Amino acid sequence: MAIIPIRQKWKGTMTDKERFNNQMHYKAVDRCFNMEFGYWAENYRDWKLFTENKIEHEWQANQFFSFDRIGGIGGHTWMNPAFEYKVVEESETTRVLINGDGLLAEVPKDGHDTIPHYIKATIVTPDDWKKCKEERFRRDDPARVPDIARMKAANPEDRDYALGVGVGSMIGKIRDMMTFEGLAYACHDYPEMVEDMVETVCLIVEDFLDKVLPHFKFDYASGWEDICFKNGPIVSVDFFKNVVGPRYGRINKKLKKYGIDLWYIDCDGDVRPIMPTFLENGVNCLFPFEVNGCAHPGELLDAYQGELRIMGGVDKIQLGAGREAILKYMKTLEPYVAKGGFIPFCDHRCPPNVKEDDYLYYLDLKEEMFGMKP
Repeated sequence: MAIIPIRQKWKGTMTDKERFNNQMHYKAVDRCFNMEFGYWAENYRDWKLFTENKIEHEWQANQFFSFDRIGGIGGHTWMNPAFEYKVVEESETTRVLINGDGLLAEVPKDGHDTIPHYIKATIVTPDDWKKCKEERFRRDDPARVPDIARMKAANPEDRDYALGVGVGSMIGKIRDMMTFEGLAYACHDYPEMVEDMVETVCLIVEDFLDKVLPHFKFDYASGWEDICFKNGPIVSVDFFKNVVGPRYGRINKKLKKYGIDLWYIDCDGDVRPIMPTFLENGVNCLFPFEVNGCAHPGELLDAYQGELRIMGGVDKIQLGAGREAILKYMKTLEPYVAKGGFIPFCDHRCPPNVKEDDYLYYLDLKEEMFGMKP
């Protein structure tokens, strides 16, 4: 089904690719790069704006609002095969299931977005990891060989949008597999096991990069961690620096060899304690930078002037607090957008408590403030 946009693309004189690269490198742009980071599942069910126009997925919403485009290429850099999804038991309101990472989890039956209640981790002891590694983390797994021809066909050399390469997750997905508490205990009880898990994932990512980097001119790299919460990282700063940092460094060498000098990590929570490790090892952009879990984006952009970039940082709490709050907050972002290295959008997926009309007001305000001036 063809998507009929509700809004016109912002006026501009540069391609999306040129604009993204210039803005992220503190160079002159015609106007701010315009993007958002999607919506909760409830938005697609509850916003009439979406239901009446049959908008059900993020890619459709991006076209519906005529956002600027970025693209990405990824590979099989995590466990393969995944565990079979299986419902173990049900109550009136919840299901207990085994998810793709092998965790026993309790989730709400109505499907609303929430963090599952994890009952049992996939990996607890070194024996668990040994078995899982042999079965699901094979470097020679044929599924890990990327289909370069298909990727090239989908992303032609003359594209007018920035293209990124996915570099997986060094510790965040391990956290998913072990649970928050499980990883915390394992770092103390089985540190060698945890480091071997990080090393295994790093090798798989490096193998993928060796296969794809020669074939594309990438504009950026992207990774996912979610290793922090509102009180900082869930592993010690020393562990992150000594175990995770060197693996980032190895990946960064491969990226730099092919001219990739922009690398964003999707990590929620307070990242400030591990920012030095990020920057020392090539991670120089934060995404989507949650304000209430960390700080106003200006705090970090001021602290690491010219060295750090941020994508996101529009406080979702203010988006849900009405137009006066939205305007007040957006004004605090003006000087940082003007300096460069900062693309503002909702600091995670937009929640359903944000009113549709207020969201449209926010998009209009963003264009008025950061679009191309007459």
